[in-house]
Amino acid sequence: MQPTIVIPTYNEAENITKLIPILFNLPIESLKVLIVDDGSPDGTGDIANEFSMHYPNQIAVFQRGGKLGFGSAYIQGFQRALAEGAECIVQMDADFSHPPEKIGELLTALESHDVVIGSRYIPDGQLDDDWPLWRKALSAFGNYYAREILRLSIKDVTGGFRAWRRETLASMPLGRVRSNGYSFQIEMIHIAHRLGFRFYEIPIYFAERNLGESKMSFQIQLEAALRVWQIRMAYQDLKPLPQLPLQGK
Repeated sequence: MQPTIVIPTYNEAENITKLIPILFNLPIESLKVLIVDDGSPDGTGDIANEFSMHYPNQIAVFQRGGKLGFGSAYIQGFQRALAEGAECIVQMDADFSHPPEKIGELLTALESHDVVIGSRYIPDGQLDDDWPLWRKALSAFGNYYAREILRLSIKDVTGGFRAWRRETLASMPLGRVRSNGYSFQIEMIHIAHRLGFRFYEIPIYFAERNLGESKMSFQIQLEAALRVWQIRMAYQDLKPLPQLPLQGK
């Protein structure tokens, strides 16, 4: 499978400088990277463009006019990757909270599943050791809250390290997605679940960023909590699709 990694960025100059060489040192054939930058004032987009000159057929940079939001960055990135023929799409953050060395494992599992999730909440999955107990509890509660309201069996519905088969994303009503904060992750999983796609989770260690500033805030967390109820109501019309054949079956 020819994979494209979609990475949204805003002020990630230090991280993207380190991440791109690591990605292209992975033992993954035909790897492509699509960076969706929201006009980062720290020059992230310029750095990404410099890398694209060194990897002209492997890196694309989609520069947007300003800080238009996390969710819309992913949607536009997914749509562009699909239009350019990606056979599978990996989504990940630029800040090393998602372990690049696990991408190969995501892709292997994708051969026999529709969506593969890097999970913090299955055996051997873990949150950063240095997180205080209250922060771990808040993260776990937010995940549990969304799972219960949306009646999801997936253990990690709020994480953003995922691999999608082309056919899966192409079958989803991406134009209906309205979440633009971290509830975007919940909305995408809920849609995929309503459509009957086959999930698999692999354990990951979710690390705190070392460089740059976190985009998470109380306002974002509150928005995600309120959006869960709207998400539940928005997709009641969706029914499971006929299951597509899988490479590993």
